[in-house]
Amino acid sequence: MTSFFTSSRRNLFCLSLVAAAALSACGGGDDDFEPTPSTLKLEKIGGYSSGTFLKSAAEIPAFDAASKRAFVVNAQSGKLDVLDLSDPKNPKKVDEVDGTKVLANGEVNSVAVKDGLVAIAIQAKPKTALGSIAIYQASDLKLLGSATVGALPDMLTFTPDGKTVLVANEAEPSDDYQVDPEGSISIVDVSNPASPKVSTADFKAFNSRAAELLAKGVRLFGPNANNTGKATVAQDLEPEYIAVAADGKTAWVTLQENNAMAIVDIAKATVTDIVALGYKDHSLAANALDVADSDGKNPVINIAVAPNVLGMYMPDAISAYKATDGQTYLVTANEGDARAWGENTPAYFGNGAGGQGDVTKGFVEEWRVKNLVHKSGFLRRADDDLPAHLIALAKGDGGALLNPDNFGWCGAIAGDPKTCRDDDQLGRLKVTWTQGYQTNADGSPKWYNAKGVADAAGNRLMYDKLYAYGGRSISIWNDKGAQVWDSGAAIEQFLASDECKLGSKRDIACKTYFNTGHDETATLDARSSAKGPEPEGLTVGTIGNKTFAFVGLERMGGVLVFDITDPKAPQRVDYINTREDWTASFSDKTPPDLSKVGDLGPEGLAFIPAKQSPNGKPLLLVGNEVSGSTAVIQLNLGY
Repeated sequence: MTSFFTSSRRNLFCLSLVAAAALSACGGGDDDFEPTPSTLKLEKIGGYSSGTFLKSAAEIPAFDAASKRAFVVNAQSGKLDVLDLSDPKNPKKVDEVDGTKVLANGEVNSVAVKDGLVAIAIQAKPKTALGSIAIYQASDLKLLGSATVGALPDMLTFTPDGKTVLVANEAEPSDDYQVDPEGSISIVDVSNPASPKVSTADFKAFNSRAAELLAKGVRLFGPNANNTGKATVAQDLEPEYIAVAADGKTAWVTLQENNAMAIVDIAKATVTDIVALGYKDHSLAANALDVADSDGKNPVINIAVAPNVLGMYMPDAISAYKATDGQTYLVTANEGDARAWGENTPAYFGNGAGGQGDVTKGFVEEWRVKNLVHKSGFLRRADDDLPAHLIALAKGDGGALLNPDNFGWCGAIAGDPKTCRDDDQLGRLKVTWTQGYQTNADGSPKWYNAKGVADAAGNRLMYDKLYAYGGRSISIWNDKGAQVWDSGAAIEQFLASDECKLGSKRDIACKTYFNTGHDETATLDARSSAKGPEPEGLTVGTIGNKTFAFVGLERMGGVLVFDITDPKAPQRVDYINTREDWTASFSDKTPPDLSKVGDLGPEGLAFIPAKQSPNGKPLLLVGNEVSGSTAVIQLNLGY
């Protein structure tokens, strides 16, 4: 291997050392200086396995430098696992935190750590009830205080000064959608951890502004409990993840299902704006994607444009950082997520009732294109997977067609989608049925007859566009929520390239297992018709003068690194995926040998700067929900 220290780089490194000495001489001290790396490569140096597969036994990690402890949410047990990370090559579980001591029957959902304090979010049972936040001392796990927050507190984070904790109360509905709490952000003053004080930034002020939000492009589509209309804005919005500005004054909150972002004034505990994130145009070469998981009987990689197919960014994780231009930027992992409640309830799909499902038993918006559009209408899917709300919208016996002007490229004609429904075209792609069809000025459907002719007496929806889940990308946004950059098709293109390698030795070709899943979908191309590699988790770390984004690919697995120092021109730096077995199909009934399979399904990531690291080198903790393992990854830097 060629040394990193060529003569020019050696000189730069020496200059860095001189600068460090100068800072020390001037009172700045070595702790204030960190050289800027020219290269970065990820290496897994250790890990802890819960021994539990496909039960989300390792999700969200956090780290406390003083105690050298890692804290990892174990959703399978509903507790917080505490790991001794003093030897990062050999993490050991030393304790656990049981949320039920704070909230009866509660389950730990998330964790954050700051200056010796550990904050956990605890969801209630049922999840639609109010949850709790609890504050512990990292060194001895002493419970310092707790407080009630909103329904389903799903993520929490400290402000930079450590005095405030922000909680994203996702407030998902019950499975039958008959109970739908209001989403909110709890702002908790923990300056006195023994007596946390809660303020709430809610969305009630936006209830009267639904039309305005819809016009901006915010997705508001959930039903109310009796299905007599729509949910309120506050019920429909579901906060997912929070990023906080360096000055602690502003927070940005992803509203995943709504394809939007909320901006919060922390001091005033007020949501100041809701920003629609827009849609990704897959007709552009830069945004090409693979939409087919079944190209005939021989799946192949086919990253191509898809006119009038739009991607809903729907980010999960979000992080904020200050760039060299002095401005704050936001980085998102554009996972995508559908509302699918009651999907295991036969009554919702009208099974045994000729497809006339019960709309009070759930709400499912996701459907494959081949099921949605067909010349024979919806009732051919009766007693199978026909969403109750869709058949109710379509007059009880209707269907849907593709506009041939927009989808002629894949074979659609008037009254018949034809080959657009083929598995090697759009047929297998999962989309939402809730938008994309033509509407009248009042928002009601514009009806067509079975021949594809506009007809007020008809019962066919006409889709001009199809909306798929996720961006299969990461994006950078400014502090107002305007997109500055998106990785486009780059992630899928990289996974299909010769450059991409898998396994701890990096000797397995990625393209052989392109868009593979981590369970029974462990086959080539299996995730292409869903959300592709599915970037979900994300964290940001600064080393010297460079800022890096670390991105977990939930389905394909592994962690991608981007240099985002320049928010308008990020560069991919590295990718690590320690999964070793790529041929077996896993399930909870046939779990793999966890000592050999590697890490599967990264969920949460935590960056540990070198000055806080137990071995003096920057580290990355990754919670892998499928393999139930926590990976310790070292960042090997070159100068």
